[in-house]
Amino acid sequence: MINRVFRLLTGLVLYGAGCALTIEAGLGVDPWTVFAEGLSRQSGLGIGWVTNLVGLGVLLLWIPLRQRPGVGTVANILLVGTSMQVVLGLIPAAPNHIVAQAALLVGGILIVAVGCGLYIGARFGPGPRDGLMTGMHARFGWPVWACRGGVELSVLLIGWLLGGTVGVGTVVFAVAIGPLVHITLPMFDTARRSGSAESSTGGAGRDTTLTAVDATRDA
Repeated sequence: MINRVFRLLTGLVLYGAGCALTIEAGLGVDPWTVFAEGLSRQSGLGIGWVTNLVGLGVLLLWIPLRQRPGVGTVANILLVGTSMQVVLGLIPAAPNHIVAQAALLVGGILIVAVGCGLYIGARFGPGPRDGLMTGMHARFGWPVWACRGGVELSVLLIGWLLGGTVGVGTVVFAVAIGPLVHITLPMFDTARRSGSAESSTGGAGRDTTLTAVDATRDA
C-alpha cells in the first residue's frame, strides 16, 4: 500500500511538472492546459491554481453522471496544478530559442508520460477528466472516443479563444503521449506486477495492464 501511495503522489507531481515544462516551451500545450491557460490569462490567477479549480469543477460534473471519486481523483485535483505552479515559479525565464523550446517540450512530454505510468499504475481511481469521459459513456451510452473527442475539442477551442497557446506542441503531445504511456504504464502498473508474481508462484495471475487509450484519457 505504501508503495502504491508513493507511486500515486510521485506520478501526480511529475505530471504537473511535465505540463509546466510544456507551457514554458511556448510551442503549444495539451487541450486541458490550453483551457486552463486561457482562463489564467483572463482571470489573472496562476495557471496551476486554475488547473486545480478546473479539476474541481469537472469533479462536480460527476454528480449528475453518478460517478464516485477515488483517492487518486482527489489527489489529482490537489497535486497536479500545485506542482505545475511550483515548477513554473522555479523556471527563471521562458526560452526564446527554438532548440531550447523543443527540448523543453520533449522533456515535458516525457516527464508527463512517466507521471502517467506511475499514478495510473497505482490504481487509486481515475482523474477528474477521465471520470467525466467514462461517466458520459455510462450515463448516455456514447462511445468513449466520442465523449473524449467532443469534450477535448470543446475545451481546446474555448481555451484558444481565451488566449491559451495552441501550436505544434499541441499536436506533438496528442500524437506522442499515447505510445509513450503504452511504454511507461507496464513498468509501474501495480496490478500487472502482482499478477506476474502470482504467475511465478503458480497462481492464476493475469495481465491487467490498462490500454494506452485508457491510460491517456486524463492526459
